Amino acid sequence: MTLKIHIDDSAAPYEQIRAQISEQARAGVLPVGYRLPTVRGLADSLGLAANTVAKAYRALEADGVIETRGRNGTFVAAAGSAAEREAAAAAQVYVERVRRLGLSEADALAAVRDALRAGYEA
Repeated sequence: MTLKIHIDDSAAPYEQIRAQISEQARAGVLPVGYRLPTVRGLADSLGLAANTVAKAYRALEADGVIETRGRNGTFVAAAGSAAEREAAAAAQVYVERVRRLGLSEADALAAVRDALRAGYEA
């Protein structure tokens, strides 16, 4: 696992950790079942506070990307299908909302494209 923290980045270090681990898990670079370093171990290797890494791990666990197995460690979870299910549920909620608002399909898609562009360019 390779992580790089950019101090001059506008994203907080914990968010950089979260995003990089999430992307590596989604891309298969970190396979399901891969054991992640301990919070302290990763913090030491990145030169960060343990609380920063712990915050990233908590966010990743909440997202279903990783799972903690007590004293056995923290592992990459089978998150692909869970993440896709959550995205589909969020999309369904969005569809219901824009229909209630009276937006056309084209306007709803344009709003999503704008949001995705803004979110992924940040």
